[in-house]
Amino acid sequence: MTKELSYPLIALNFKVYLEAIGENAIKLSRIAEEVSKEYGVCVMVAPPPLDLAQVVKEVEIPVFSQHVDPYKPGSHTGSIIAEEVKAVGASGSIVNHSEHRLRLADIGMVLERLRETGLTALLCTDTVETTKAGAALSPEILAIEPPELIGTGIPVSKAKPEVVTGAVEAVKRINPRVHVLCGAGISTGDDVAKAIELGTEGVLLASAYVKAKDPKKLLSGMAEAALKAWERR
Repeated sequence: MTKELSYPLIALNFKVYLEAIGENAIKLSRIAEEVSKEYGVCVMVAPPPLDLAQVVKEVEIPVFSQHVDPYKPGSHTGSIIAEEVKAVGASGSIVNHSEHRLRLADIGMVLERLRETGLTALLCTDTVETTKAGAALSPEILAIEPPELIGTGIPVSKAKPEVVTGAVEAVKRINPRVHVLCGAGISTGDDVAKAIELGTEGVLLASAYVKAKDPKKLLSGMAEAALKAWERR
């Protein structure tokens, strides 16, 4: 049974950092679950592909695949298909991350495949213009992430607030049912609070959590900041 998402949402992409592979994926996911339960904030994790099934078994928070290919079951060696993600119990998938871009036609197909299998799509975009196109495709969640800020520690919510507000406004006009997150450089609770103040419903981050000396302390600060900012909306 897939786990329900709620907002504000903190989405954690583990990528394939050494700090997030194998037992480390389980450890980081359990910490995320602890913080989620302690603060009552939804935390989603996207572990490396080969750790997806095991992480789903170990935690009760939403678990996403990092990628899905635009194929139906069949002769597609090495591909990740929506049915496989569903079969291991994951709740959804990230789509079109800046490190795994898809063609527009393939994005549409992946979103369709996820809908067909009852999975949630978190679609990544990089500009206000691509956000407009993405919103028209009706993903459940859309995350605006300028790629030049990813992994820099320079938060989009502070460095490019106009990109965040522009994306939020565009989605409201085109498809208000889509939930908007922002990502790239999100590293502190203050970054999370600022993102929510700009109109998003949460954040997507990776290295700040995965590489943190004390990931629980970092995530707790983010969860607390998210709640306070959410209450002020």
